[in-house]
Formats: sequence, C-alpha cells, structure tokens
Amino acid sequence: MLTIDPKEIPVPKLHHYLLGAVGPRPIAFASTIDADGNPNLAPFSFFNVFSANPPIMVFSPARSGRTNTTKDTYENVKQVPECVINIVNYDIVEQMSLSSSPYEKNVNEFVKAGLTPVDSEIVKPFRVKESPVQFECKVIEVKELGDGGGAGNLVICEVVKIHINEDILDADKMIDQKKIDLVSRMGGNWYCRADENSMFEVIKPVVAKGIGIDQIPEDIRTSNILSGNDLGKLGSVKELPNETDVNEYKLIELSDLFVSLEDEPAKLELELHQLAKDKLAKNQVEDAWKTLLAFNNQ
Repeated sequence: MLTIDPKEIPVPKLHHYLLGAVGPRPIAFASTIDADGNPNLAPFSFFNVFSANPPIMVFSPARSGRTNTTKDTYENVKQVPECVINIVNYDIVEQMSLSSSPYEKNVNEFVKAGLTPVDSEIVKPFRVKESPVQFECKVIEVKELGDGGGAGNLVICEVVKIHINEDILDADKMIDQKKIDLVSRMGGNWYCRADENSMFEVIKPVVAKGIGIDQIPEDIRTSNILSGNDLGKLGSVKELPNETDVNEYKLIELSDLFVSLEDEPAKLELELHQLAKDKLAKNQVEDAWKTLLAFNNQ
C-alpha cells in the first residue's frame, strides 16, 4: 500500500493522484459573461449537485497549477454572479474539450467550439443549445480555498430554471439514463461514457433494511467463491427464504445436482456456491439464497 502525505509531494503529482482516484467526475460546462458582456464557455470536472431544496450546484474553476492564474470563469462570476451549467453528453464531448483550450480572455469559446448560444430566460449568460440539459443559475457565493497554484474556488449556485431536451425523456417525462448518454472525466486524458454497456443497477435500500452480511451463515460468508459484492447482494434481503420454500426449490431445481454429487459433499457445496454466484450475477437473489441454503437442508 502506497501511503502519501499530501504536504510532502509536488502539487502536480498530488493533482494526478486525486483525479486518477476520484472519478468518474461529472462535467459542468459553465457559461458565464463578464461586465462588458463578453461570453465565456469552459468545462470543469470539480462539480456536483449538493441539494434539491433549494437546488444547489457547486463547481470549482481552480487556480492554474502551473502559473497560479485564475480562470476567466472565476473572474466573470465575481463580476456578474450568474452562470449556466450545461450538461455534457457524448455528442458534444469533443467540442467541449476544444473549448477548454487556453484562448485569450475575449475569445468566444462558443464560436471556437462550434456550439450554438441560446438566450437564457432569467440569467444573462447563454445556454448551449446542443447540451441535453441546461441549468440557469444564480451564484450565491464564491468561496476561495487558497491562493496557491491548484487551489479551488467554489462557485456555489442556485438553479433557477432548467431546460431539458425532450428526446432524452422517458414515457413518464423523466430523464432516461440510457438516452442522455452522459460522459464524465477520469484521470489524465481519459473520459467515461455512461451508455448501456457501462451502466448497471443497484437497488437502493431506501426504506427496507437488509439483514446485513453479519447475518449470513458462516459457511456462506467465508466462501472462497462468493465475492464481497455477492455477499452484499445476499445481505440486502429483508429476510431469508423459509425452509419449506428452500426444500421445494431443492426438489424441483436442484435435484439432479444433489443426486449426482450425493457422495461428494465438498464438491456439491462448491457447485452450489458457483451456481448461486451465477444467479447473483443475474440479480436472482432469492434463487441464489435458496441454492445456498439447500446444502444445509439435507
């Protein structure tokens, strides 16, 4: 295990470790405007949503680690405390990246990146037409975290208007995670695309409490086949299947396996654990439990 004291390594190296480990990070494609009305557009991956009531987003145009200069975005929100946070999907990721070039202050990134500025309804900065979701925001605070290179500047925003492309909505008018096709930042030059090939569901225990891994029988908990994720799924159930259901499942679904390995209990247990693991991979948690408990119901 490599152990690091952040105060004992150069900032660029620390920056590498932070961004390489904390990801994927959502991207705030922030549109701002200065006191003279010059628009600016820049992406920031130090970004997230922090409250729904009121709706608060925070992003950080950090000071340059090389030159210790501040971003135009930071200067703009100090002059005109408004912005639009445009969400980045795969369709505009290359244009977003191009806009992050170190252009001079009054260069219009909308023009350079070939993106379409659209008037906002409440705030002065433009929206990005091509962005699937656009958040008009009032800046309620800018909190400087330091004055050295790499120091963040937290731009705390309240969302005052939301615009959503209807093409990414489902039948219930909610955002379809498969349609929005989001991208996010990783370390170095790497990005991540949240499409059907990379997404998976984990049912959140919002109301019901799972039994917990500590309540799983020891012979299952210490299995050499089941992983920590497998145990997490098993521990998420509210209660174990009853003995009657386990026996019925054993007679109908597992009888051939028990007959073929009746004289090899160790091998039978391994086969059952592997079968349960396969079922967990398909989110068939109840069947996985019945498979595992069947071994003790002999």
